[in-house]
Amino acid sequence: MKRICTIVLFVIIGLQLHAQQRPQYTQYVFNPILVNPAVAGIENYTDVKAGYRSQWTGLQGAPVTSFFTINAPLGSNFLEGDATQAPSNGENPLGRSFTQTYMAAEPHHGIGLTVVTDKAGPIRQTNFDATYAYHIGLSPTLNLAVGVSAGVSNYTLNTAEVTTEFSDPAINGGNYNQFKPDVGAGLWAYSSTYFIGASVQQLLPQTISFSSNSQYNQGKTVPHFFLTAGVKLFLNDDITLLPSVMVKEVNPVPTSYDINLKMAFRDHFWIGAAYRQQDAVAALVGFNIGSFLSFGYSYDYTTSNLNTVSNGTHEIVLGIYLNNRYKVTCPQHTF
Repeated sequence: MKRICTIVLFVIIGLQLHAQQRPQYTQYVFNPILVNPAVAGIENYTDVKAGYRSQWTGLQGAPVTSFFTINAPLGSNFLEGDATQAPSNGENPLGRSFTQTYMAAEPHHGIGLTVVTDKAGPIRQTNFDATYAYHIGLSPTLNLAVGVSAGVSNYTLNTAEVTTEFSDPAINGGNYNQFKPDVGAGLWAYSSTYFIGASVQQLLPQTISFSSNSQYNQGKTVPHFFLTAGVKLFLNDDITLLPSVMVKEVNPVPTSYDINLKMAFRDHFWIGAAYRQQDAVAALVGFNIGSFLSFGYSYDYTTSNLNTVSNGTHEIVLGIYLNNRYKVTCPQHTF
């Protein structure tokens, strides 16, 4: 029988409501719309991704995250004007010749949708957000995108997974299924060889409580700030290194960072490694299967004290390229 006493429940709620409240991702750099709405419509096809992340496997009640994202550009000027950025003659889209002839994308709009479900213990959070972005050229080779996201967050407490010895006022008589507004915003500057992004999630702080007793209405959502950057380095015409970093600021938790390194072999295969500050190191691998499918897998080895009870973290991401009229076999603008 699952038994979670009051103090443990408050630890879980505290971790969710006063620390990092949004899920973390090892493969964030391959689907940045999860943290930055300005990425919507950045490619000249409809980008669909679905993912599953099982964190700290072996630990009962550990976070499990699943997500679905879709985004696409709007405007025929962009689709027609950007055709030269998607070579279909066998030229490597990550190679030197592509970057030498790269032109900033035409001004255009982008739209998208993200659905993320994160379950930790008896608490489940699901976010439904529509995204919009506008992309403009700052120079012949540099674009800037400005994006916003808006939707709702659903918080649920499964009381069937909570067993206490006595009636607990912290979870009695409350609303176990709540909807709260959710708003985010972001900027994303990108060229053929680098990108820089800044974004914020949960702009509207909300009170989250599962009790009718106001004494226990202490749970608060807080804004999450992200700063991301990456650069493309050539080893030769066919092999590129793509180092990137993400810095996260979630008050009152200390600032943290993730470092990611991807080595891409033309536009077909990549391997990588990642480090998350005081938490984990990870190995990554991925394939681009023709101009329709992509697959990524990562395994995190826990380096914190949780490694005594955790068997690591697994994350799988499947991508589909729809309306890919120029037969692009890998992302052109998000690396």
